[in-house]
Order: sequence, then C-alpha cells, then structure tokens
Amino acid sequence: MTGTFDTLILIGRPASGKSEIIDFLQHLTDVERRQRFHLAELDILDDFPMLWAWFEEDALLEKHFQRSRLHTDKEGYFIHEDLWRLLIERLDLDFHKRRRDDPNYSCQYTTLVEFSRGSEHGGYASAFPHFSDDLLGRASVLYVQVSFEESLRKNQLRFNPERPDSILEHGLPDEKMERLYKNVDWDFFSNPDPNFLQVREGLIPYAVFENDDDVTTNKPDLLAFRLEECLEHLWQLHHGK
Repeated sequence: MTGTFDTLILIGRPASGKSEIIDFLQHLTDVERRQRFHLAELDILDDFPMLWAWFEEDALLEKHFQRSRLHTDKEGYFIHEDLWRLLIERLDLDFHKRRRDDPNYSCQYTTLVEFSRGSEHGGYASAFPHFSDDLLGRASVLYVQVSFEESLRKNQLRFNPERPDSILEHGLPDEKMERLYKNVDWDFFSNPDPNFLQVREGLIPYAVFENDDDVTTNKPDLLAFRLEECLEHLWQLHHGK
C-alpha cells in the first residue's frame, strides 16, 4: 500500500480523544486522508463493542435465565483479569480474518486498532505481547496523551445514559475511571526509546498526540494540523525502521 500506513494502533485513556480523531478522519475524502495523513480507507477494530457485548450478555443471563454471570460482577468489573488480554487476542483474530477473507484488503484499507489500558489491569506492557508478530510487524502506534483529570472531565461530559453502548457517548462512573485508568504505564512502556516500542524482538514506531488542550472537541483545524504533524513524523519513523 504505497503511501499509507498498513496498521495504526490508536491508544490512550478513555475520553482522551481517540474516537473523535477516528470520527474526524472518517469524514475526510479518500484523497485528503491519503495525502495529508498517510491513511487509506479505515477499517476499525475496537475492543469496546466486544467488552460491551459481555456486559449485555451477563445482564441477560442473570435476568432471563437465572444463570451466573460469565464475564463481569454486578459492579461491572471483570471476574477474571485475563479477559483484558483476551480482548487483545480477539482484536488480533479479527485482523487475521480480514486479510484471510479479502485478498485485496491491504490495497484498500488501513487497519486502525483502538483500545485503552490502565496499570490496574496490566497496562500496555501486558497488552501488546498478545498481538501477533504479523500485526505488530505492520503496525505504528499513536498515543493520545491527556492527564487523568482531563480524561475524567471529558468522560463526564460525553456520557449519554440513553446510549451507553455508543462509541462517542459511552462513559464510566468516576470511581471506575479512577480505579482502572488513573494510573497508566505509558511512560514506563515507552521510556526506553523516544521513537520505538519494543515488544518481544520487534520495534514498533510511535508518536504522541498531546491533547490536554482538547483540540479534538470542536477544533477541527487544530486537530487536523496536530494530527498531520504527528502522523508525518510517524510515517518517517515507519520507513526508517
């Protein structure tokens, strides 16, 4: 795929601006997205719909079948911590199925993989090794940097109780945000190198999109400018690997 990323992993705290970045990119023309941001048509792999399906299944099992919950307790926390890693394995599985089923997939799409991880459930250092070498070997990483306070503020603002399953309108209670995402291991994970993450024997280029000033909310020109800078830098790292 000349001129475009094959796979972009988009990570950061909840409500950091990841979904707004994706929404912005999806509303661009194909030409502008390719020329300015090195991105083809986006095929998005997001673990939130998988996670939310587990919440809904547990509620249905308990309410209509008098069965024990499979994934979460009544407060919405995972019963087993390794379910966080299972979500990564599911994303990786979907990545491989896309390529298996469409011989022209890589000519048409940039795969965009989105997720969040806090230190409380293993962090990024625990999550990334559950991706395959095939995915990681194609990938670059964009980390959306916000403080916990900013993440909490935007999480409160965006939450719509009528649409808790919505990509752009879901949210977490404050106490759950604090437990799961106040502490993140990004600085530890990225600290050894300013440009590359090491996972097993591989190096993955990364860039940081600073968003404490919230350019992803109603500031499309600033968002575009900052994103273009970050992805151009990431593109140069990707090709210099």
